[in-house]
Amino acid sequence: MRSALSYLVVEELDKRFGDLHVLDRVSLAVAEGEVVALLGPSGSGKTTLLRLLAGFETPDGGAIRLAGDDVAGLPPARRRFGMVFQHYALFPHLTVGENVAFGLEAQRWPAERTTERVREVLALVDLAGFEGRRPGAISGGQQQRVALARALAPEPRVLLLDEPLSNLDPALRERTRRELRRAIERVGITTVLVTHEQEEAFDLGDRVAVLHRGRLEQVGRPEELYEAPATRFVAGFVGRASVLRGEADGPFGEGDPVEVRLGPRARWPAVAAFAAGEGAQPVEMAVRPEALAMRTEPLGDGDRGLAGEIVGRRYAGPMTLYRVALEAGGEVEVLAEERGLTRAAAAQEPLAVGARVQIAPRPDTAPPPRIFPSEAR
Repeated sequence: MRSALSYLVVEELDKRFGDLHVLDRVSLAVAEGEVVALLGPSGSGKTTLLRLLAGFETPDGGAIRLAGDDVAGLPPARRRFGMVFQHYALFPHLTVGENVAFGLEAQRWPAERTTERVREVLALVDLAGFEGRRPGAISGGQQQRVALARALAPEPRVLLLDEPLSNLDPALRERTRRELRRAIERVGITTVLVTHEQEEAFDLGDRVAVLHRGRLEQVGRPEELYEAPATRFVAGFVGRASVLRGEADGPFGEGDPVEVRLGPRARWPAVAAFAAGEGAQPVEMAVRPEALAMRTEPLGDGDRGLAGEIVGRRYAGPMTLYRVALEAGGEVEVLAEERGLTRAAAAQEPLAVGARVQIAPRPDTAPPPRIFPSEAR
């Protein structure tokens, strides 16, 4: 019996283009019916990984297994992977129905079954009755769903999506994302998608795989990546985080609670994201904006705050994001509730740029700060 995470398996996959090491021994396991989003900045290797899965590129090392069979040496047509390209690649001179039927006709499906299948997949993506229209006569979101229907028509074993929503404006992208997720759930197909948009990855992916410079930094559910980043890169790339340099006393191990000295009056609780040795060592602490408290009162005896000055603020509806320059060096972002939401507090103005403030941890707020080995060592 296959394990839950062994339907689509990438083992130690390696790829170079000349002197450029694009993928460095990447391993990833995807369960049958699972949606995994490949997330990372430009140049991280995520599109190359997708193209290797599709068979458009040949790996320099490693294996690609589907249901236990090695498919790395098979041509794209024999892998039965459906692909939705970033620019959709629809034929403008063909109707919607003809675009969807194109792959079926290439595989020599019977005409009657082809017509039936085209109707099935168009209904699946909520485009029933669009068979006779041309791509130029429908919206960008509808074109994306036509491309999805064409990929699903030949009944692939795996669906691959390359930046499927990047060509849409923000409002249309959000609506189309919901429609895309609904269609994937209806089919229950194993899916791997590439995106550089965190919101898109979190919304579409059951799990998210973060790539950076050709290496897999972390794989996990969205909340795991946000609340427990495994590396300094993930902490800064997923969500917002301020990084403060300090010192932590050993010994401590991965996942242990740690106190970090950030200055003469600041010892803040954090969680270790790495296994440390003995003795004190320099660390970097990543803290989320919502895990910080800000006040204008001076520090009292026993307080563990950091003094600073507000150097920027951005209104975000019910919340305001403040940027604070610390006297000890560096900056932090603090997410504060907007006090003007209630009639009684309407006369209170938000803190202004230039105001002197004290920053301290919110002990009751998750996620707690995480510490990593200092990159300055």
